Amino acid sequence: MAYVPGIALLAALVVGCSAGTGTGGSAPDSKPGEATVTAAAPGKYRTLLDPCRAVAPSSLKDLLPGTAELPEDQRKKVYDGTATVTYDTDRRVGCRWKSEALGSSRTLFIDFERVVSYTPSVSDDDRAREVYAEKEAAVGLPSDADTAAPGSTKKQTPPASDSASGPAPHSLSGPAAKDKKTDEPADSSTHGNGNGTTAGGKADDTDSGTTGSSGEPEDSDENLVPRTLDGIGDSAFLNDVPAQAGSTAQSRTVSVVFRTSNVIVTIQYTEQPTVSTMVPDSKELQEKAQSLARKLVEKFSE
Repeated sequence: MAYVPGIALLAALVVGCSAGTGTGGSAPDSKPGEATVTAAAPGKYRTLLDPCRAVAPSSLKDLLPGTAELPEDQRKKVYDGTATVTYDTDRRVGCRWKSEALGSSRTLFIDFERVVSYTPSVSDDDRAREVYAEKEAAVGLPSDADTAAPGSTKKQTPPASDSASGPAPHSLSGPAAKDKKTDEPADSSTHGNGNGTTAGGKADDTDSGTTGSSGEPEDSDENLVPRTLDGIGDSAFLNDVPAQAGSTAQSRTVSVVFRTSNVIVTIQYTEQPTVSTMVPDSKELQEKAQSLARKLVEKFSE
């Protein structure tokens, strides 16, 4: 009987706690009217491919004319590429290759950016869509191109201001960085909007970008304006920009940018002639850049 008062006291405490909550003993975990925020799903990719190993030697042989004829040690050095300096290889990496051939040089640059959202309610994929849309807008494409209906191809002339097709080969400071040496004409009065016409709308016979060996244009100027692409990742677009190289020679850079889940890939493929009589073949550069983009999509899917 000496323990009865203790038992009675314990029972009184239990009853008091239950009565205080008013919920049968369960304490409230949130304030009235307060919504619980559910964290968005993380992106598919947590790491990035090694960019300098992402392109097969067979592809590099096709993209870098003249390299196959070099001595083995020099050929290996070209195929190894040069990695972009970066401080977080899980977030951004890049690689550059360059070859010298008779009459011109080719430069290939690829950049992988893994987008991460720091807003709990916004997924990595959604944030990547926003970053990708900014890149589209930078070249003059509609902002809703990422949600375009399958099979549609939108075309629009880039704005008169500076345009960008992706990050500059030497800078990874932001999503819309650009390489002005290759991505914009040196003289807008001559090159106009980069689609083979001058600022006044007259045809520019010296800059079609698609002139064959015979000197006759092979492609419509329609193919030189920025446009979305189908069948490459979740979304993709192409930009084709001529630029003045030296005093008279014309260089041309074709950029393909695509998104696969929360990773954005930028390809910049440039041809720079060493003589003024040679004009880069826009069609060839576009086809090779798109072919590489499709192979990189497969690499990320492995």
